[in-house]
Amino acid sequence: MSKKTLISFALTSLMLLGCNTNTEKMSTLPLTQEWDKTFPLSGLVRHSKVTFHNRYGIELAADLYVPGSDADNHEGKWPAVAVCGPFGAVKEQSSGLYAQHMAERGFVALAFDPSFTGESGGEPRRMASPDINTEDFLAAVDFLSVCELVDPGRIGIIGICGFGGMAVNAAALDPRIKATVASTMYDMSKVNVEGYFASEDTPAQRMEKRKALAAQRTEDYLSGTYKRAGGVVDPLPEDAPWFVKDYHAYYKTPRGYHARSGNSNDGWNVIGCQSFMNQPLLAWAHEIENPVLLIHGERAHSRYFSEYAFERMTGKHVEGVSAREGNKELLIIPGASHVDLYDDVAGVIPYDKMESFFKENLR
Repeated sequence: MSKKTLISFALTSLMLLGCNTNTEKMSTLPLTQEWDKTFPLSGLVRHSKVTFHNRYGIELAADLYVPGSDADNHEGKWPAVAVCGPFGAVKEQSSGLYAQHMAERGFVALAFDPSFTGESGGEPRRMASPDINTEDFLAAVDFLSVCELVDPGRIGIIGICGFGGMAVNAAALDPRIKATVASTMYDMSKVNVEGYFASEDTPAQRMEKRKALAAQRTEDYLSGTYKRAGGVVDPLPEDAPWFVKDYHAYYKTPRGYHARSGNSNDGWNVIGCQSFMNQPLLAWAHEIENPVLLIHGERAHSRYFSEYAFERMTGKHVEGVSAREGNKELLIIPGASHVDLYDDVAGVIPYDKMESFFKENLR
């Protein structure tokens, strides 16, 4: 299939689903049309490949999932959710699975690749930015706001893993986002600044990281290429931490492997996360007025990121337990690990809870 045919196919599908906009007619992204997800297509949804652009002009690729069982008889417009993550993954993995489940439950759902990643545009590849990747969520809201199927007053977002932190940051910036879910979230600023569990949280340790990144920039500039940091380690050392084994079981096996996923392959650029070192994502989380649901596994090494986010939003410190303060909620899933919330293998993703949360708050 030619590039021109691919674009025509994508635009035709977009118009059939009722989300055609004049701003999206000049797409130049070559989009894969065969089903290449890590999960099967549901018979309860309609699916299409779509594109939209952010305010930096970067074109983003996405999968649009529309409720299919009664769509033709549905009266009025649908509530909608935009989904992204995990950090280093693509929409054919967890975010697409979440989106399809939400479409089965009565939401128009958009799973997108962030800038510089997967089928989305942006050069160089495999870069990350707290600003641009937050903007990607806002651009998804732009797209949904003008989609003929969607009620623009009933739009929410879901961020998974590192894009959970980006989702919370987006919610603090854009009041059009009426409800936010962050699942098994990482605060990418916090982990880059402090290391895991504050293991690198001294000025001297941060300076060493700054020096290493600066040296890598010089090396990259001289070579004309960007050195990759490597994805999930493979083969897996016997003494690898258990959470690394957890990542390996997802990204490096048929369960979750995808050819376009950085985590499944050679990872981010070494300097790809440099800007997270001095741009805190959750600085204004305490001013989010709309509801936020944080979901995390009890056994997850990353659980403290959601606990920290809950404290930032509410001023209430909790550890290892579910909690609620006003319209902010922390839901801890008993026995679940970080990666258990990536897919349905462990059967612990609380789709019923997410459905009720969004239906209550996207009315």
